[in-house]
Amino acid sequence: MSLHRVVALVTAPQSPFELACAAEVFGTAHQDALARYSFRVCAERPGPVQTTAGYAMLVDAGPAALLEADTVIVPGRQPPGAPVPHTVAGALRAAHRRGARIAAICTGAFVLAQAGLLDGRRATTHWRRAAQFAAAYPEVQVDSDVLYVDHGDVATSAGTGAGIDLCLHLVRCDHGAAYAAQIARNMVLPPHREGSQLQYAAPPEQPARAGADASLAPLLEWAASRIDARLTLDRLAERAGLSSRTLARRFTEQLGTSPGQWLLGRRLDAARVLLEQTDLPVDAVAARVGLVSAVNLRRRFKTHLGTTPGAYRRIFSEA
Repeated sequence: MSLHRVVALVTAPQSPFELACAAEVFGTAHQDALARYSFRVCAERPGPVQTTAGYAMLVDAGPAALLEADTVIVPGRQPPGAPVPHTVAGALRAAHRRGARIAAICTGAFVLAQAGLLDGRRATTHWRRAAQFAAAYPEVQVDSDVLYVDHGDVATSAGTGAGIDLCLHLVRCDHGAAYAAQIARNMVLPPHREGSQLQYAAPPEQPARAGADASLAPLLEWAASRIDARLTLDRLAERAGLSSRTLARRFTEQLGTSPGQWLLGRRLDAARVLLEQTDLPVDAVAARVGLVSAVNLRRRFKTHLGTTPGAYRRIFSEA
C-alpha cells in the first residue's frame, strides 16, 4: 500500500501545539509496521520559522511540497486575521484543485477562508475567535458548536486540542475506526470525544448593548439571585413595573435576547458551577437552578452545550 502523503503548511509565528496535533497523528504512525501515512512540513520559504513559543524551527521545504500532498494540514495561525501571503493562498487553491484534501486546525480556518476555500460552506474555529471569523468572512457559515466540520475535500476544527479530534476523524475516514483507535491508544487519548466545544467555552458576560440604559440592571440582579424560583415573563414584568410586551422589547434592545433565553442562560451557567464545584446529584442541581428535573437539565445541556451534565462533571469537576 502506498503511503498517504500529509504535508503541514506552517506560517510564522507558528503555534507548535497545533502542528504537533497533526504530527502525532500522521507523523509518529510511520514508525509502526502498519504505517499508512508519510508526514512532512513546509513553509512559504524554506528556512527558520518563528513559533509562538519563542523559538524558531527549521523547515526544509517550500510550497512545492504541496504538489505531492494527498492531505494538506494548516495549523493554527497567529494572529488569526493577519494577511496570508499570495503564494501561500495560491498554493492551497492549486492543491485543492488538484484533489488534495485541505484541513485547518483551530485558527488555521482563517487561512482557508482567505484562500476562498470556505466560501458558502459551513466551518468552525476556536470559540474565542468565532465572532471575529464570522465578521471577517460573512460568506462562511460559522458553526462554533462543533469540534470539527468535514466536507470531504475541506475540513476545519475547533480550538487547539480539537485538531486531534479532526485528525483522528480523517484517519477513521481513510482507514477505519480500528486503525484510528490504535493511533489514539498510542497517544493515550480517547479515539472519539463526545459533545461540542461549547462545553469548554467560558460562560459569556451579558453586558447591555452600547448606548442602552441601565433600566434592566435591578431586574437582572433580582432574577439572578433567585433562579431556583418559577420566574415567568409576567412575574418579571410585574417586578419591573412594565407590561410583558414592553419588557420583552427592552430585553431585545438591551441584551439582544428574550427574557426566557436570558434566564435559561443564567440557569445553565449556575448548573455548570454546581457541577464543577459540588458533588450534588444531577436532580438536586436541576432543582437549585430552577430547571426542576434531571431530565430537563440533561435535555437543556444536550441542546445548548452538546454534552450531558454527567459527562461535563467528569471533565471539569473540582470536587
